[in-house]
Amino acid sequence: QVQLVESGGGLVQAGGSLRLSCAASGRTFSTYKMGWFRQAPGKEREFVAAISWSGGNTFYADSVKGRFTISRDNTKNTVYLQMNSLKPDDTAVYYCAADTSIGAYYYTRKDRYDYWGQGTQVTVSS
Repeated sequence: QVQLVESGGGLVQAGGSLRLSCAASGRTFSTYKMGWFRQAPGKEREFVAAISWSGGNTFYADSVKGRFTISRDNTKNTVYLQMNSLKPDDTAVYYCAADTSIGAYYYTRKDRYDYWGQGTQVTVSS
């Protein structure tokens, strides 16, 4: 069983920055592929960013590319999402997720992630 706990959300003005953290339980965190998703009111949960088990490969949605950076520290069992140049459209609940499977990484697919955090609210005011 893997538990994921997000933190770092809040209210920020447009153009500001936030860093989200996701702390994971489990001895084999370094083998998990990790992703961040977000869900705005009335919308489906969408892919934001993902990172391979080693951190050597990162992937981003076009809407956040160049503004958000995903990283991980396997010694701390934590994945991060640094969000810069925030826009009101970034307002959503942000979730981290873990894919503990072995093999190909379909990082944009929600159904490939088997563990999810409870989410943290990010609100960007104009």
